Amino acid sequence: MLTHSAGFEHDYLPTAEELVTEIGSASGLFEATTTQDCSLIHAENLKQYDALLFATTGELPMSDAQKQALIAFVKSGGAFIGVHNATDTFYEFPEYGEMIGGYFNGHPWTQEVVAVVEDTDHPATRHLEPSFKVFDEIYVHKDWSRERTHVLIRLDNASVDVSKGKREDHDYALAWCHPYGEGRVFYTAFGHPKELWREAWFQKHLLGGILWAMGMAE
Repeated sequence: MLTHSAGFEHDYLPTAEELVTEIGSASGLFEATTTQDCSLIHAENLKQYDALLFATTGELPMSDAQKQALIAFVKSGGAFIGVHNATDTFYEFPEYGEMIGGYFNGHPWTQEVVAVVEDTDHPATRHLEPSFKVFDEIYVHKDWSRERTHVLIRLDNASVDVSKGKREDHDYALAWCHPYGEGRVFYTAFGHPKELWREAWFQKHLLGGILWAMGMAE
């Protein structure tokens, strides 16, 4: 789990490191290593891991070789999990944007919204109500299309002033997943308020996404 901030540093990160470690241990299904050290992302070190989780911002200090090792890790069967600001990362590395599914393009709504579950049978969503209320900082994304991914949760546009959004199609996904090469990618836009990480539904959502990406839950 990489929590390096080369841009805005979110205050939820220490809580997230603690909780990801805890849910892995409690489930008995994975062991998490948490770090802010980007130098650990290289081909040789990645051989000992099954998954990468990014909660990152900005242009991470990695060499071209490290960046290619990251992409190769996923394409060759590794799991990639992105949380919230992971889409606010590597704007100058287009392969990363292609892998994760899109790039952050503002957060016009920080409020209670209604989220609609599009796939009610995914490990990350099957515990959720068909729609639910949540207070969060809602991201909008560019270079994103539902034609290139599988949307799990979307924003109910009726719960916000949709004129503040930036997408002409008003399609605001809040969680998605897709294959990438032989690997799998799961992204959730939730997670800005550190209190959210203590909520059972969010922990189950994240755990389900991690296990799906790792091929341990279908």
